[in-house]
Amino acid sequence: MGLTSRPLCQSSVAFQSSNASTAEEFEPVPRLCRLILSVYEDDLRDPLWAPPGGYGIDPDWVVVKRTYEDTGGCAAPYMIYLDHDNADVVLVIRGLNLAKESDYAVLLDNKLGQTTFDGGYVHNGLLKAAKWVFDTECELLRDLVEMNPDYRLTFAGHSLGAGIVSLIVMYAVQNLDRLGNIERKRIRCFAMAPARCVSLNLAVRYADVINSIVLQDDFLPRTTTALEDVYKSIFCLPCLLCLMCVKDTCTLEEKMLKDPTRLYAPGRLYHIVERKPFRIGRFPPVVRTAVPVNGRFEHLVLSCNATSDHAIIWLERESQRALDLMLEKDRILEIPAQQRMQRQESIAREHSEEYEAALRRAAALEIPRAAPSPSYGTFAEVGKGESSSGSSIGTRSSLLSFKRMRERWDDFIERLFDVDESGRMVFKKSST
Repeated sequence: MGLTSRPLCQSSVAFQSSNASTAEEFEPVPRLCRLILSVYEDDLRDPLWAPPGGYGIDPDWVVVKRTYEDTGGCAAPYMIYLDHDNADVVLVIRGLNLAKESDYAVLLDNKLGQTTFDGGYVHNGLLKAAKWVFDTECELLRDLVEMNPDYRLTFAGHSLGAGIVSLIVMYAVQNLDRLGNIERKRIRCFAMAPARCVSLNLAVRYADVINSIVLQDDFLPRTTTALEDVYKSIFCLPCLLCLMCVKDTCTLEEKMLKDPTRLYAPGRLYHIVERKPFRIGRFPPVVRTAVPVNGRFEHLVLSCNATSDHAIIWLERESQRALDLMLEKDRILEIPAQQRMQRQESIAREHSEEYEAALRRAAALEIPRAAPSPSYGTFAEVGKGESSSGSSIGTRSSLLSFKRMRERWDDFIERLFDVDESGRMVFKKSST
């Protein structure tokens, strides 16, 4: 219940253990967590939260910092930061403030299947907040990107903010002209401990630009309960989680995946695992990756850390530990530059295969509009002359491809093995 997983399909790597090859991908996570913590700073009166040297933020590089008064309750506080050390234009949004009614208004403004976006379903309140932030800051972001053509445009947020930045990126990809026609590959998003805010087809299609970071047993990316019920039951949250765990356990996974209105954590998932079942204490953190279609976070984990793992302070500490271990392994192995480049190309190829496998899996499950549109350069393009029945054709073709794979495997087995009198398979004797 919770940590078990199924492979995405036979031709893809559904999970990747922590190693030096993923250090470059994972490197921005601790740094962005510290930027988010700097936006929380006004509410963190306890000096134990902040490290002695601060968060490493240069005040001269802060372009804009908006408070609740500036946003008028339309969105959570956020900051635009020009990170010259890492060639990044960064927009970070903080998470839920339990003392602010405006944050509850954003979270609770949603009903299942209420709002559609780009052929899928999204959280209504988070989409409104995302559009407000984008409309307010798009001109400033465009100017910063044009003034720094070698910089990437990075969005990051925690909890409530993670859902907002995820939808900002999706909205921005649909309106690239308002950002000076920036290339899609220069945009990326890191959603820390996100709420479920997009349907499965959108989660898969935007996995090339959105990355979700989940620490161990965090309850929020796993809970399928309406956020309204979660926060109404905040003082009896363990009871609610137990009931939802029982409900999810009794629901078939295929039925859950086929529900077009069911919301998921957005994009590609990075799962930081630091505790083992039936063990005491924390272990060196390991980072595993997944795509939402394999159902890794479809079941709640009954754990005493389910709520504490949601805290941004623990996410920052454990992600930094995981990154340090990756870099240490990289230093010990001393991988030559040429082999490192080849490995990075191999990882990129594996990710591309994983995205395609996820799309095939989604098509096989008959998930509506799981195939990407021609404008998505990450995936294979759809022919211009396709009719409206293209999705059903894609589904049939994917099923046929799986059938051919099984037939080839059967032929391969027949060439290598014979069945003896007892019914056991034995190797064929070589004939010359």
